[in-house]
Amino acid sequence: MLGLLAFICIPLTLGVWVRVVVPNFFAADISFETTIILGVLLGPLPAVAGGALLSVPAILHHEYFALPFNLAVAMISGFFGTFVEPEEVWSFSPFVDLSIYRWIRRNLRKPRFDRQILLLVLIVSMEIIRDWLAQMYPHRLFALTTSLWPVRLAVWTCAAVVVGIPLKIWNAARIEQKLKEQERLLLEARLDALQRQINPHFLFNTLNSIASLVRFRPEQARELIVKLANILRALLKEHDSYVALSSELAFTDDYLSIEVVRFGAEKLKVVKEIDPATLEMQVPSMLLQPLVENSIKHGLEPRISGGVITLRSRLEGAKLIIEVEDDGVGIAPGRTQSTGVLRQGTGIGMRNVRERLEVLFGEAARFDVSSRPGRGTKVTMVMPVPVQDPSDTPFAERSITRS
Repeated sequence: MLGLLAFICIPLTLGVWVRVVVPNFFAADISFETTIILGVLLGPLPAVAGGALLSVPAILHHEYFALPFNLAVAMISGFFGTFVEPEEVWSFSPFVDLSIYRWIRRNLRKPRFDRQILLLVLIVSMEIIRDWLAQMYPHRLFALTTSLWPVRLAVWTCAAVVVGIPLKIWNAARIEQKLKEQERLLLEARLDALQRQINPHFLFNTLNSIASLVRFRPEQARELIVKLANILRALLKEHDSYVALSSELAFTDDYLSIEVVRFGAEKLKVVKEIDPATLEMQVPSMLLQPLVENSIKHGLEPRISGGVITLRSRLEGAKLIIEVEDDGVGIAPGRTQSTGVLRQGTGIGMRNVRERLEVLFGEAARFDVSSRPGRGTKVTMVMPVPVQDPSDTPFAERSITRS
């Protein structure tokens, strides 16, 4: 509050001082309008403090009515600001003719008390009183006085315009800030929903795997339950949008260890070609597991002989490249390869990863898959490095690698 008062009042107090010492430079003194703005926005007490500060140069110039008049304006505008809703103050229009036109139009249909018109009347009335006092007591209170009535009417209405213009400018900035905040919250909510969507999908498939082993291989089922407990423990923790690649690989290893037990080490092999320099790079959390799950469920499981999943990471300049590749059945001819929905039953995981990348990196994020039927599928992802803070993250770029 004090900082805002200083930010507004100090330069405008200097403006009053310029009006006092520089002949015919009356436009520098907008202490009357400033006191009104302080009152309707901050309340009576801050307006009183600001009005008192703004009156100091005038008092030093023997304009002794400046202080009591500013205090009275501060109290009136301050009580008005506490009486109305903040949005009614922010929506005050500096275009006086439009305000009156809207007021007449509204009240012809449905009469009601209009606080914006009340503020307009208060500003003009206080300006008229200031004009009257300045003529009654010359050199004791500053006002733009003239004997020409058209000019006097213009001065009276101009005060409302001077009050309304900064309110409109600040309101535009306030709305823009609120929109940015709403956009950020919407993105966070969407990302959280997408992350939560992965977990039930993953748990459903894992529990099915355990159920298939309980009767015939109880020891292996027990091993799977222990590993699943480790995964659940990790899932129940609070996760950031980004994690180190090493953490993401460790989580994926827990999932793969479950699948290796279920498939058998001779049918499911995992190969890692990980550049050590990439291990501490930040990547979106829960990025690899849905892709690995898709490779197993829809690439290797249909094959009697199983297959190999290869995880790769490397750096190329300022880009981190991550690949998930399998040598499974591939994509059936005629299937689209650009949407991320590879084949029947793979929509949730793959679409989820693609949408999360869009949320995190915007329109620059691209997701693509290359595949040859009967020979496997490869997903290639390219992200900028390093990623330190999600709010400062540059848009990701994606390249398409064909097998």
